[in-house]
Amino acid sequence: MSRPLRIEYPGAWYHVACRGNQRLKIFGDDKDRIRFLKALKDSVEAFNVEVHCYVLLDNHFHFLLRTPEANLGRMMHRFNTAYITYYNLRHHRSGHLYQGRYKAILVEADEYLMELSRYIHLNPVRLKKYRDTPLEEKSKILKSDKCSSLPRYLKIAPRPEFV
Repeated sequence: MSRPLRIEYPGAWYHVACRGNQRLKIFGDDKDRIRFLKALKDSVEAFNVEVHCYVLLDNHFHFLLRTPEANLGRMMHRFNTAYITYYNLRHHRSGHLYQGRYKAILVEADEYLMELSRYIHLNPVRLKKYRDTPLEEKSKILKSDKCSSLPRYLKIAPRPEFV
């Protein structure tokens, strides 16, 4: 049975997410996160894709992307190949890093973009380990997150060129 085709058209918005195989970590350390963001930057620049927000967690990531040229599949192929090849070589492993295909949910309503951005940026403090954490502490965690576009939105940290 073949996989269903992804819907792609110029100007489309996508919520892209992918989880580590067996829910395992996809980043060993900050060096991996930096390389992941470099692969993302290089790929979106090569394919003229816009990154509007992102968050990296230990075992998965989320992006909000816009594709002016209807080329999400080609961009993600380049991006995933670059990062997974690096990761497997660095950590002396082989095989799949991700659990299945990346999810690319087409976002059709402009009103949903703000809610989706909120969902993506709040994802790090929605983990079980933060369930009983006070709101003020959660806010500090989010504002200091090096692997999220939120501090860049809040102008707490410099915004990467590709966002």
